[in-house]
Amino acid sequence: MKYILCSLLIMFLFLQESNAQSASFTQHQQDSIREHYVNAASRYHYFAPEWGLYLDSGLVLLPHDAQMWQLKAMPLFKQRKYEAGMVYLDKAVTYDPAEYLDYRAFIKCIFQKSYVAAIVDFREAQRSSGHSGVMDHPYSFYLGLCYLQLNQYDSARTYFQQCVDRWRQSGTEAPLHCLYPFYLGIVEYEQGKYAEALEHFNYSLSLYQQFSDAGYYKALCLARLQRKDEARAAMQKASEDFRQGYTFTEDNKVYEPYPYQVSDWMYPKERKK
Repeated sequence: MKYILCSLLIMFLFLQESNAQSASFTQHQQDSIREHYVNAASRYHYFAPEWGLYLDSGLVLLPHDAQMWQLKAMPLFKQRKYEAGMVYLDKAVTYDPAEYLDYRAFIKCIFQKSYVAAIVDFREAQRSSGHSGVMDHPYSFYLGLCYLQLNQYDSARTYFQQCVDRWRQSGTEAPLHCLYPFYLGIVEYEQGKYAEALEHFNYSLSLYQQFSDAGYYKALCLARLQRKDEARAAMQKASEDFRQGYTFTEDNKVYEPYPYQVSDWMYPKERKK
């Protein structure tokens, strides 16, 4: 802590004397400054006060550095302090929109759950960033989630189907991500198309056999189709898979639930007895 305070004081005096701005540094110097303070912050957990203090020290020298602004924002989102974090993330987007606009859209979709605002950012990212996806998924996946959560099911279906079509056209040997047919199943389920939804959930389960969330909604579809014995068996398997921890594989699920992610309380009471 003493080192951090001394470092801040030295930099303050230096800036007062030289009136230095980030533009005064060469690119190599900026990279070195960023690396030094990011590495120093990384020695601590991102919830520790030292994390923010080291980044603040770096931002004294490089006030327009987008990466350090984003790193200041990140812990706040994981603490569900969305508005506080967005102040810093907005600065990151201001200074490097190509790198951080789609990340902000992701945060608005998954963390902040501001779906209309997320759609605006994803649209702009599609137009200007040159990227095709963020956090291991194409933009169309997140747009599908946004429209799903706005109850605009036709638009949601279109974007989830784009994920499937994009995979087919890619010719990759990697399997389709299980969430794409899962959410297509959710769209059909919400519209009462239980047979169609069941096909999608079965496809999702063929990709991830212990995917308890897909198994849960499969059971609901079977019940709606009056296939009650199958429904009970499917719900029992989903329950067992859930207890063993087989659910969404997204890294950020530990901080925020994804749309239609199943929680313990949603299972039938018989399981808890």
